[in-house]
Amino acid sequence: MRSKTCVVTGSSKGIGEAIAERFGEAGCQVAVNYRRSEEAARETVESVADAGGEAIAVQADVTDQAAVEEMAGRIRDEFGRVDVLVNNAGITQDVRFTEMSHEEWDVVLDVHLDGTFHCTQTFYEDLADAEEGRLINLSSIVGKGGNFGQANYATAKAGIFGFTRTLALELAPEGSTANCVAPGFVRTDMVERIPEKIRERIRGDTPLGRLGEVEEVAEVVAFLASDRSSFVTGEVIDVNGGKDL
Repeated sequence: MRSKTCVVTGSSKGIGEAIAERFGEAGCQVAVNYRRSEEAARETVESVADAGGEAIAVQADVTDQAAVEEMAGRIRDEFGRVDVLVNNAGITQDVRFTEMSHEEWDVVLDVHLDGTFHCTQTFYEDLADAEEGRLINLSSIVGKGGNFGQANYATAKAGIFGFTRTLALELAPEGSTANCVAPGFVRTDMVERIPEKIRERIRGDTPLGRLGEVEEVAEVVAFLASDRSSFVTGEVIDVNGGKDL
């Protein structure tokens, strides 16, 4: 992967940050995308550099097509054509369905589905023209099994599966791949906000008996981004501690 140009959306913290740092360890050029957390994004840039890569922080709201296109121009000016796109940006607006507003529904689908569409469309030609382009979409265990209070999030994450498999077919003639990583419950700020009683139940329902670490997800993404995964496409890779849905 050395010298490949990688874009990781929503990479100022959490799983995205870990992916960016892992790409840095591989000697990549990394575009660290963020929406609001500029300071955190710049810290990620420093971490990528410390790991051995090169990085820039690029602000863009992925729900805004024009902003994504502007971001793409900055990345190409700095690093050239993009080889790897990781659609990781995401949010939650958790509420029981009977109390969910249309706004709470829309904003989650906008980030996960429209954001993935905007970024993939903007960088599609880069990935197709790359020697072995890599599209990697982050979904979730919730997209397969659902979760109380997350009808919007579960729907969005399930949609990523079909999107990934379709893009795998369309990129295949160019020799490029598209895959999806579906993490289980991983120790992030989002999961840490879950009450301890529920987190304890999650650990108990997971065969490995613990939450995942962001680095464990990043390692799978790094494999899918590398030349070693050249015959893997259209797959949904679960990283969930053995939880059977």
